[in-house]
Amino acid sequence: MAIALRKPQEIEKLRTANKIVAGALELLRQNVKAGVSLKELDAMAEAYIRAQGARPSFKGLYGFPNAVCTSLNKVIIHGIPTDYKLQDGDIIGFDIGTEFEGYYGDAAITVGVGEISKENEELIACAKDTLYHAIESIREGMRFKELSYLMEQFILSRGFIPLRNFCGHGIGKKPHEEPEIPNYLEGKDPKSGPKIKNGMVFCLEPMICQKDSKPIILDNKWDVVSADGLNGSHYEHTVAVINGKAEILSII
Repeated sequence: MAIALRKPQEIEKLRTANKIVAGALELLRQNVKAGVSLKELDAMAEAYIRAQGARPSFKGLYGFPNAVCTSLNKVIIHGIPTDYKLQDGDIIGFDIGTEFEGYYGDAAITVGVGEISKENEELIACAKDTLYHAIESIREGMRFKELSYLMEQFILSRGFIPLRNFCGHGIGKKPHEEPEIPNYLEGKDPKSGPKIKNGMVFCLEPMICQKDSKPIILDNKWDVVSADGLNGSHYEHTVAVINGKAEILSII
């Protein structure tokens, strides 16, 4: 399947959808504190998204039951909100999708609750810094595999490893489109595969493990953890390639 090239007016629609994601994530960031439950945070974000005239696109997607993926501590991605109340020292990932007038937004953050350990600070920083390093490195004509290799090397340089079998992706009139963008090089040649072009819109989302990159899906069929059983982290932005460089759409 061909990778879509979006017209400027389409990119503006995607920007609107993604600004709503960014606003919801910021709302959650501001309300993360000991004693608040994951379901309360989920409901807060859903109310915000609907108040902006958008729809929480994760709700019902592939059967996911909620508006927000709330990934607690060892859960790296796709965590289902529960009645669990946050405690000081926890880390929590929020991944949010929206649909606005037929166009989709998607972004994620991981944040600490109160005082967190130095190890958890470094884990979160790895995901965030990998994401921004990749975005700043994007140029028209670069291959997606080069981008995957760049992210893998950055993660390894921090002493962590990328989660396997999950990836970033194109986005537009569907929440997940071509191409798939792993956080590691598949195959041996980063100079192979499709090139990045102006008008492409896609999500980059580093997912960070500590010692084992193998994913395990828990009994609820959604929560993804590492085989090492240790905490993980996740950051994501939607970007558009404009004038040869990547522009973040999922910011306020």
